[in-house]
Amino acid sequence: MSTPVKKVPIHLQSAQNRLLIKNGKVVNEDGIIDSDVYIEDGIIKQLGRNLIIPGGTRTIDARGKYVMPGGIDPHTHFELQLMGATSVDDFYQGTKAAVAGGTTMIIDFVIPTKGETLLEAYDRYRATADEKVCCDYALHVAVTSWNSKVKEEMATLIKDNGVNSFKMFMAYRDLFMLRDNELIQAFTACKSLGAVAQVHAENGDLVAENTKRLLEAGVTGPEGHEMSRPEEVEAEAVNRACVIANQVQCPLYVVHVMSRSAAESLEAARRRGVAVWGETLAAALGTDGTNYRHSCWRHAAGHILSPPLRPDEKTPEVLMTKLATDGLQTTGSDNCTFNADQKAIGKDDFSKIPNGVNGVEDRMSIVWEKGVHSGIMDPTRFVAVTSTNAAKIFNLYPRKGVIALGSDADIVIWDPSRKRTISAQTHHQAVDFNIFEGMEVHGVPEYVIVNGRVCLDDGDLKAVHGYGRYVETPAYPAYVYDLVNAHEKKPRGVPRSEAEAKKFAEEDAALARAREAARAAAAAAAAAAIYHENNHTNGIHESPKPKLPAVSCIPTLPDSAVVTPSAKGPRLEGQRNLQDSTFSISEDVDDARRACIRVNNPPGGRSAGGFW
Repeated sequence: MSTPVKKVPIHLQSAQNRLLIKNGKVVNEDGIIDSDVYIEDGIIKQLGRNLIIPGGTRTIDARGKYVMPGGIDPHTHFELQLMGATSVDDFYQGTKAAVAGGTTMIIDFVIPTKGETLLEAYDRYRATADEKVCCDYALHVAVTSWNSKVKEEMATLIKDNGVNSFKMFMAYRDLFMLRDNELIQAFTACKSLGAVAQVHAENGDLVAENTKRLLEAGVTGPEGHEMSRPEEVEAEAVNRACVIANQVQCPLYVVHVMSRSAAESLEAARRRGVAVWGETLAAALGTDGTNYRHSCWRHAAGHILSPPLRPDEKTPEVLMTKLATDGLQTTGSDNCTFNADQKAIGKDDFSKIPNGVNGVEDRMSIVWEKGVHSGIMDPTRFVAVTSTNAAKIFNLYPRKGVIALGSDADIVIWDPSRKRTISAQTHHQAVDFNIFEGMEVHGVPEYVIVNGRVCLDDGDLKAVHGYGRYVETPAYPAYVYDLVNAHEKKPRGVPRSEAEAKKFAEEDAALARAREAARAAAAAAAAAAIYHENNHTNGIHESPKPKLPAVSCIPTLPDSAVVTPSAKGPRLEGQRNLQDSTFSISEDVDDARRACIRVNNPPGGRSAGGFW
């Protein structure tokens, strides 16, 4: 079903028209550069110094601040119906809070209710969200049962609705859970459709048996939640999901990795060459499972989510280190909030406490505080794990996740020296509890710009109801499928004649050519969709880049094994050349005029200030 493009209200058009950000340090995943940023009509039009800009342009002085891509939260649950309750942060309140915290795009999950088809659920979410969102959003879709009709609807969602990711549950037995044979079929369908498979990884049968045993033993309080699903139950499911995905050659994204052993299992799979990416949560980085034994029932219940927080107090630092070293790749919030009376549904039975915590507003500050301020990661990796990697995995890059010519003007101006104290009394969410209550964080968004409009203005929140847009996520994201294709092998026997050997060699060459052509066509199509007019550009002149080792947990492949998209091809009339780099590639590291800081390049390549 095609959806009409939402028009920006006339009264907002002038407000988002022209903006100049001066004197800031522009941070992308691959470096920090002293540069001004000029925005017009919601698009980044110029980068550099001494820009020539039209009159009537608003100027923001970002001296002493970082100018970064707005955060992308790849995991939210607004207005979710779960366990007899509906999460209290709706699409307006939730995205308003996201903007307040520096997040400029969210990806929510369509989860069908009983008897509802995937397409019906998608239409319901679109109808609910479109009128409320304060920032752009996309949608994942959950597959909670399996049959041929589900596969047909997955294809329709990809083709007509811009959905490229589907979530399967290995937990919540008798509600959402799929069995291994169903996972095999669902993963196979994702691969055939060019989608990214996602899993909630916990062994649902073990969780159900542990829950029954604990309740029979009289353990009914929130502490029973973590006891019923210890981390080895999560780690086992992560490993099993990686094995299944690898066997059917499907790319896999594991949501909310919450424990050391689960993270290690995922990291080990990546080292084996499995095309898998891991997400952890602000909750797992900012607090821990000791809260389940708090004397206050409401406090303990307020921290319940699945997989649960872990009682080992070293877990947050371990997960942050995994993020810094590419053992994990993204951070979400899994924002799914329930007030005190809703949590009280499980007052006498921990298995009935609605699962979910806050995080959409505080995610960026938590990662900065526990990662950058603590010295575990640098600002460029912060950008990667809060924005760029999610944009690449879900095929939003370079429209989102980077400050570059032609990108959407989703920008956060970050003050690393300003402090704030997190509290339910001052947050912008509807929930009456905050799991980070009382935490002082260093690093605060001062300005947040959504599609060129200043929505957080020197700390003053001006988010607009319904201003955001639905953004399609096309199939076959190159960042994901290039890795899949590099490892994929066609099943074949042993060539026992010269003719068979020649045939196999010809097939390999033809496949390589087809992959390169497909990648080039996909790049041209994405470019044509985003850039429909010729843009005047004034690029950054980057100073030389010192040679530093890249951080990666994926083995280096021989050149012959990697299919690289072509960077050349005919340019549509009226379209600027997206292959023109605005950066110098000189290796003269002694240039005294150097104006930038270069750091380790995360996997996925450099943004290079422009596109491809």
